[in-house]
Amino acid sequence: MNTVERLIVMAEDELTEYSTEARKIEKLRRKISLAVPIAEQRAARETLTEELAAASPLESMVERQRQAVALPFWGIAGLGLLLGVSLNQPGDFVFTLAGVAAAWTVQKWGWRLQAKRLMLHTLEEIERSVTTK
Repeated sequence: MNTVERLIVMAEDELTEYSTEARKIEKLRRKISLAVPIAEQRAARETLTEELAAASPLESMVERQRQAVALPFWGIAGLGLLLGVSLNQPGDFVFTLAGVAAAWTVQKWGWRLQAKRLMLHTLEEIERSVTTK
């Protein structure tokens, strides 16, 4: 696992906690300063900047509203389950499986994009504090 992937996993772990973005950044700053040298931090920041700058409008929408984007797929899953049970049609369970898979994939994608953005903000904050000292 390279440095960028390790940092994204750290950010994903931080996203699971209910706190403000500033608090998450502060906690990540401590972890990053202990685990990653400055040169690797700068390289990771450049990589994340390039990745997020090249994001399509769909990616930015999924990053901001991942639950709203996944909602129709959850609806398809629920409708497939409802029709499969009520009409005794086992073939309708395919829609349930497809809807759950699509919704889960969209939410996981949005979660990863949010973690990348959080890590980029953290690395920029670290860079800003290093250059002002």
